[in-house]
Amino acid sequence: MRKRTLGSTGMDLTETGLGTWNVGPVWGDVADEDVKESIHTALDAGSNFVDTAEVYGDGRAERLIGAVLEERDDAEEIRVATKAAPDEDGRHSEAGLRESVEGSQARLGVETLDLVQLHCPETAAFYEPETFEVLEDLKSEGEISHAGVSVEKVEEAGKAIEYDVVESVQIIFNPLRQRPAERFFERAANEDVGIIVRVPLASGLLADAIHDIESLDEDDHRRVAAEEGVEAGVGRKGGETFAGVPFESGLTAVEDIRRLVPAEASMAQFTLRWVLDHEAVTTVIPGSTAPAHVRENIAAADLAPLSHETHGAVRDIYEEYVYDYVHHRW
Repeated sequence: MRKRTLGSTGMDLTETGLGTWNVGPVWGDVADEDVKESIHTALDAGSNFVDTAEVYGDGRAERLIGAVLEERDDAEEIRVATKAAPDEDGRHSEAGLRESVEGSQARLGVETLDLVQLHCPETAAFYEPETFEVLEDLKSEGEISHAGVSVEKVEEAGKAIEYDVVESVQIIFNPLRQRPAERFFERAANEDVGIIVRVPLASGLLADAIHDIESLDEDDHRRVAAEEGVEAGVGRKGGETFAGVPFESGLTAVEDIRRLVPAEASMAQFTLRWVLDHEAVTTVIPGSTAPAHVRENIAAADLAPLSHETHGAVRDIYEEYVYDYVHHRW
């Protein structure tokens, strides 16, 4: 699989990685062995990048990734990014960051973390230089190799990369959430900042896996957002679930996108290829615990780039069905 360099980190990451947000109760129960199998599947299919966070399953995702690394002969070639949870006030104290790093090291079974990202703190955190000075200290001490941020808003991404220690930004981007390409990607590329795209499949909408509310389990966070509205979803004001798109509008947009998907690709593969067609993107991290879906997602990077006409049609659909709901919020 082709690789792209994550900004100034020097880390060459495969174009498609694996996200592990779904190792947690908001997505329903999944057995440890199934999670481990999905990670092994991604790595066996050629991916070298796994993204996680200390809060995913309350540390469970990190522990299972650590167990997989112990089982593999190629562990040194695999890159793992994790995220440090904010304190209760939504910001990052030095004590909190150091505790997060120490805990992630133990769960992953490593002495130095490849990449630590601030995990969507409140906007105010991006205006506190002392937080980023702690990241500098952790890097100079050898506790972490690189630092980045995961953000909810494009404006937060723009502020974060003013700090030299920030070498990557993780952000939501997909055909239903296009503002980052318009307001951030060019600047990130010019400043040699890597971009990791999360929620590329809009919580399953763009995998063409959801057709109505009854498709979702009662305890699934997506059902709550579908029934009660965007702000009932996960993330700041619901911006994570369905990428912040109202459920019915998302379904309508997907119905229109379906005609653009080539016969040799699934909707999910089409979406991932669309993301990767943006040169500023380093890697995209769809999450799944189903081996067949994991292999399908990894293979999307091998598809031919989409035409300009197709990209234009996707933009038209975005503007018709979801632009007014999401474009100025995040």
